[in-house]
Amino acid sequence: MSAFERKSSVSKFVKRWSNRGYEKGEAQPFWLSLLRDVFNISEPETFISFEDPIPHGYIDAFIAETKVLIEQKSSTVNLDDEEIFRQAKRYNDTLEYSRKARWIITCNFKEFRVFDMDKRYPERDPIKISLFELPKKFSSLNFLVELQDKISYERELSIQASAIVAKIYDELRAELKIQTDDALSDLNKLCVRLVFCLYAESIDIFGKHKIFRDYLRGARNIRQDLLELFKILDTPLENRSPYLDDTLKKFPYVDGGLFADEIDFPNFNKDIRDLLLNEASSKFKWEDISPAIFGTVFESTINPKVRRANGMHYTSTENIHKVIDPLFMDDLRADFDTIKQTVRNRRKNLLELQDKITALKFLDPACGSGNFLTETYICLRRLENEILKELLGTQIQLGELVDPIKITIQNFYGIEINNFAVVVAQTALWIAELKMKRETEEIVHKGLDLFPLKSYPNIIQANALQIDWKNFAPDVDYIISNPPFVGRRYRSVEQQSEVARFFKYKDIDYVACWYHLAAKIMKGTKIKSAFVSTNSITQGEQVAPLWKKLFDEYDMQIIFGRRTFKWDSESFHKAAIHCVVVGMCDKNL
Repeated sequence: MSAFERKSSVSKFVKRWSNRGYEKGEAQPFWLSLLRDVFNISEPETFISFEDPIPHGYIDAFIAETKVLIEQKSSTVNLDDEEIFRQAKRYNDTLEYSRKARWIITCNFKEFRVFDMDKRYPERDPIKISLFELPKKFSSLNFLVELQDKISYERELSIQASAIVAKIYDELRAELKIQTDDALSDLNKLCVRLVFCLYAESIDIFGKHKIFRDYLRGARNIRQDLLELFKILDTPLENRSPYLDDTLKKFPYVDGGLFADEIDFPNFNKDIRDLLLNEASSKFKWEDISPAIFGTVFESTINPKVRRANGMHYTSTENIHKVIDPLFMDDLRADFDTIKQTVRNRRKNLLELQDKITALKFLDPACGSGNFLTETYICLRRLENEILKELLGTQIQLGELVDPIKITIQNFYGIEINNFAVVVAQTALWIAELKMKRETEEIVHKGLDLFPLKSYPNIIQANALQIDWKNFAPDVDYIISNPPFVGRRYRSVEQQSEVARFFKYKDIDYVACWYHLAAKIMKGTKIKSAFVSTNSITQGEQVAPLWKKLFDEYDMQIIFGRRTFKWDSESFHKAAIHCVVVGMCDKNL
């Protein structure tokens, strides 16, 4: 939207609402119009929620992504009444830590009052904007959508990256002389390796800036030179030939198994070479993408028919947080904030919290390309980095922090049926580990060993409904997942038999099998779980056969839930599904 268009839209909004202001009947149209017409949010209904229930009341309007709570009044109400803000603050105090509002707005259609909750006394000096001042001051309300802009930017980058990798994959596949499963598998592995190299050089962990791009530009034959590079990345420095080319000598030993397998792929014609050198390497900002991009790469390259058969759908970061925040992140951050406010035993408590986080183990029994595990790892490592900041702020010497990073990707377990997805998930966790080490270096002011990769993700290829989760992931603390969405008419014969093993009711959703197995190993333990599921498991005929079994046979209780929301993803093939989130644990916990 141009500046002229924005000014015109604001003026029209002011004119439309200048003589209106009935709280109950017009509050929702007012805010939807403001977001859509003034701030250019294309689907404001998915961005803002209304009448969210809380203990002893309802929040008039709430924007979760930008953490804005709105207390709406009729046009006849005087906003000078201090009780209006106090009521909104009481509502905010009831929210979980991760959902608490940064901004509280009180509004009577004629005026907006903005309270910054980061201030010690937010009520003392709110921003005041009248409706008629909005054409000149609307930028003061940009915080309503600023995070959405960031999310949109990251989403757009994910889509662009997917398009680039998909183009390279499609062009190379067209060059295949034999379309075998092994040949296609090699192409998948090639795409993962290319993205790893592009990402690694973008955050300067290959040493010299843009070393991978320069290597490709100087290649006589990209196919041959890539094969040679992959061997070097898998060869320890002491085992390399003393006659090695100077350029190859500069690449580190990566290890981790990422480059261990020998793969084969076609020659790069001029179009593929241009895609790799120009679109992928020179122009694209890989450093601005979350490691979860690997999920999008996976979905963009695998056959959509296979994805439908296995019920795979890439989970957006926002939806992942609907699971992990109420399950454990809110409590961990609350512990951290409490410790920050104390003086006595502060250092001891910070170190104990770091050890507590380090000991946690996570299982995703339908991990796909690793989005849940990767995002969880990043969140915990960022919390660990905040702990390190506090420790260094209390004058701890670096000598005491021999190994400042304690959280390891080895505590993250995944089960996935698709072999390519397993490779993607492992690589995504390695990239996340490297990315977070870079962030830690800035805190401890000390270079950390980035290569070779020393820890190995515990992700295996298997059918999660046919193995013992407990044997694979012993002493796990949390089970988190987005199990497959497969309706009855899309199930294979094997999937139908798997459902029949656990339930007599044939029309139950495939995802119910994961609830059954989770409950089975959770019974009598302190393990907690939370799944994203189709909302069908909470409606109609499915409720009794699933939940009666979980409650009566396995002593489960629901510890939190998320009402139906529309599925959202970063992939090209978005899933048209409505979901819920359900958190569970043993009722005796």
